[in-house]
Amino acid sequence: MAKLKIQSFSTGALGCNCSIIYSDESKQAIIIDPGDDEFNIISKVEKLGLKVVKLLHTHAHFDHIGCSKSLKNKLGCSMHLHQGDEQLYQALSVQRQMFAIGDGDGPGVIDSWLLDEEEFSLDDEFKYFLKTLYTPGHTEGSCCFYTEYFEKPILFAGDTLFQESIGRTDLPGGDFEKIKKSIKQRLYMLPDETRVITGHGPETSIFNEKRSNPFIRG
Repeated sequence: MAKLKIQSFSTGALGCNCSIIYSDESKQAIIIDPGDDEFNIISKVEKLGLKVVKLLHTHAHFDHIGCSKSLKNKLGCSMHLHQGDEQLYQALSVQRQMFAIGDGDGPGVIDSWLLDEEEFSLDDEFKYFLKTLYTPGHTEGSCCFYTEYFEKPILFAGDTLFQESIGRTDLPGGDFEKIKKSIKQRLYMLPDETRVITGHGPETSIFNEKRSNPFIRG
């Protein structure tokens, strides 16, 4: 019986956590937040012999989506983002200037805009195993991705929720009241045992954040 596997690793100058979810039989894969390190991503894909079918993005900050245009073209996959971050994505070069990190690719074509509760599949076996949760606050279009396929549920939280911290709300599109609502009403409603793969830094759990997060307690 085929299984789904995950590889999560840090990419780029700002250490964005990228996750590759793939079938060990068909080798089809979905990448969440490719980051800004094309060489690293392609090296992983080639080493595992994967066929990437989708690039999913939690939001449009350059450290999460900076190399996606090139990856899409080279890997022949589709690219997905919430429409709330359309203007942010179009301003990739401005974002880079703010952080003084290179020129890089300009924005590419988004194949479809993510919808709240939208589900994604891999090949014919793993149908609708990954769900989109719209969680604005870090940016207007911030999303998380949730799956119950594995032994413990997993949340790919992007920059909405960190280990005992939350995403910045002082950048364009940020809103503390919105991120607070997103975390309390969407993320903290998930099972306590849910693993949280964050956008940067170590993973955590919903239980730990409800109990110990100094910004937003459950």
